[in-house]
Amino acid sequence: YNGSLPNGDRGRRKSRFALYKRPKANGVKPSTVHVISTPQASKAISCKGQHSISYTLSRNQTVVVEYTHDKDTDMFQVGRSTESPIDFVVTDTISGSPNNDEAQITQSTISRFACRIVCDRSPPYTARIFAAGFDSSKNIFLGEKAAKWKNPDGHMDGLTTNGVLVMHPKGGFTEESKPGVWREISVCGDVYTLRETRSAQQRGKLVENETNVLQDGSLIDLCGATLLWRTADGLFHTPTQKHIEALRQEINAARPQCPVGLNTLAFPSINRKDVVEEKQPWAYLSCGHVHGYHNWGHRSDTEANERECPMCRTIGPYVPLWLGCEAGFYVDAGPPTHAFTPCGHVCSEKSAKYWSQIPLPHGTHAFHAACPFCATQLSGEHNCVKLIFQGPID
Repeated sequence: YNGSLPNGDRGRRKSRFALYKRPKANGVKPSTVHVISTPQASKAISCKGQHSISYTLSRNQTVVVEYTHDKDTDMFQVGRSTESPIDFVVTDTISGSPNNDEAQITQSTISRFACRIVCDRSPPYTARIFAAGFDSSKNIFLGEKAAKWKNPDGHMDGLTTNGVLVMHPKGGFTEESKPGVWREISVCGDVYTLRETRSAQQRGKLVENETNVLQDGSLIDLCGATLLWRTADGLFHTPTQKHIEALRQEINAARPQCPVGLNTLAFPSINRKDVVEEKQPWAYLSCGHVHGYHNWGHRSDTEANERECPMCRTIGPYVPLWLGCEAGFYVDAGPPTHAFTPCGHVCSEKSAKYWSQIPLPHGTHAFHAACPFCATQLSGEHNCVKLIFQGPID
């Protein structure tokens, strides 16, 4: 929602989270394995106050893997649940609307305990991602229907219902980056090719030469929300909120004009990003010509947003332009020259081109490019358009 949640950032529910070294390590690592034939015994083991993962193989066989304290790592858990083991509460992203109420979500596909990120407490602070998170009783429970298996080395592993997908971009998160390949991460952190559909019983193939280590620009998809992982070093080279504000002031200082009404246009300040203002720039997204708001050019009564540009007669959507506010999405510090179609969020050329070619998971088996600022599915010839501003006549 362009840099903030509809109801504002509150507590563990925010639009961005920072991970810091904990005062005291809370990581865990696998220790004892128990094979159990009665449900009572598996409950007894998982109630001992120790972290454990239970793999239900059949009604009368469960494998419980106990986890023990790991002084060298910190664990951070992400999910839809507001229970205390979850550090970062994520909600479904409904595309394209800045002020959606969560009441509109009938059935969330994000797992209550979706994933866990385990970071080394010593440099280089490597961060690894694992599917599923421990619940309030410190247990991860893979029921009979969940995809699970025993690896050749004997250790158990499995996948969560809707899966945790990760994509590492090629070339890090820079101007030169290219989309990578989406993979699925298992409960024990192995990397697999995608299942046929999101919750299919059959797992993909093990990808042996890839790891679950998060890199700058890695995307984590939780089936309903996609998270962008940025490293401290990566953010150091990213434009800041101040820089984006300076770019906004610079473009406004050039006094762009509406070529028809000849009135001066100005991008609204970043904290006024929901209300369309009088001087707001609007653009025809098929050609990129920037205008002030006007009420003519409608092609038909049925297609409300098919308008004809008075400059070049191209027909297409006509929308207000908004500056993309979340600095973490920018791959460079270039000026805001391009707009995503059809939402009208504006950012640098390289950032617009990068996001317009990233296929983001959608539903159970579809992928499509989306605006990073509002999650609207992109359309048009190139998913984004170069804006054509007219300078002042004087």
